[in-house]
Amino acid sequence: MAMQDDDILAPRKSRSGSGSHARFSRDEARGPIIDQDGHEIRPESLEQGFREFRFEFGQGSPFGNLTREQRIARLEAIAKLLDVAFILPGTNIRYGIDGLIGLIPVVGEIITTAISLWLVREARALGAPWHITARMLGNVAVDGVVGLVPFAGDAFDVMFRANTRNVRLLQRWLEKQPRM
Repeated sequence: MAMQDDDILAPRKSRSGSGSHARFSRDEARGPIIDQDGHEIRPESLEQGFREFRFEFGQGSPFGNLTREQRIARLEAIAKLLDVAFILPGTNIRYGIDGLIGLIPVVGEIITTAISLWLVREARALGAPWHITARMLGNVAVDGVVGLVPFAGDAFDVMFRANTRNVRLLQRWLEKQPRM
């Protein structure tokens, strides 16, 4: 039986004269829930997962409770990522995300300076004294101001490596501190 043009624009009414009323619940009509591997997921386990999944804002550190050594290792890793993560092919010149993001005029330098200031804040949280923090802030300021100059500032970012200098300053100070 071919469909008529009128049926496309206005569907036919049911032959029984009344609308279609399903005689089963919504869950049965929907069918089983299947995961990406083709296995059926039971609704109870899905509801349990939703109860366990939640965000808690404003409760402690977003990175968890890290030990002093873990925090220092995190600072080192971020400094390496920002300053020396990649090698320019065919050369021995190392650069990091700081040099790449810095290619975006003004906004890129603001972003990388903010990350560098976060590293200084973390150093302060680790107990770095004011004179170490002041030197670190000086390195960030020089990197940020010179980095604003197009192209020359990006080359300076690659060579100056303020974040690596700051982590090295912090490590030297920490080595002189008595172990607890």
